[in-house]
Amino acid sequence: MFEHNRLPNFEQAVLPHLDAAYNLARWLMRNEQDAQDVTQEAFLRAFRFFSGFRGGDARAWLLKIVRNTCYTWLHANRPLQNAAEFDENVFPPDSHAPNPEEVVLQNDSDTLVRKALAMLPPNSREVLILRELEGMSYNEIADITGVPLGTVMSSLSRARDRLRQVLTALMNRDPMPSSRRIVDVNA
Repeated sequence: MFEHNRLPNFEQAVLPHLDAAYNLARWLMRNEQDAQDVTQEAFLRAFRFFSGFRGGDARAWLLKIVRNTCYTWLHANRPLQNAAEFDENVFPPDSHAPNPEEVVLQNDSDTLVRKALAMLPPNSREVLILRELEGMSYNEIADITGVPLGTVMSSLSRARDRLRQVLTALMNRDPMPSSRRIVDVNA
């Protein structure tokens, strides 16, 4: 049963954020078909509980539903996947490592960044996607993930460090010379 007066409000408040919802689901699920299914399920949940939405940031409200739906689905369907936590003792911070922006410029491709993001643990990938790709504020991320603001900031800092480490490792294994290395050889 659809309440006709509720439908236009849902469409105006929530549907504009479909791309952000799918983007988050795709990064968390790591599978396009699963991301589509989870996004659809999240929108059904959002519609079902829209009467409980009290205004505010509909995007953050929806992304929280998407996040919870993803983790519920992953817990039920892939219980042991991603069980290992990133060990900072195995990959200590490299003080001489270039920052992520320099690595991307050297490689001239966002494929490397996508590959590195996919290699990060889910919690690191999540905060980076919400902050860097979706442009969410720290407060919005704290609301979506249900963790304190300080934890969001420290998690984001650690995630950026991990991303830098993974990018550096990928660059050191890269058999194709980057455009900068070609220039150095030809000089």
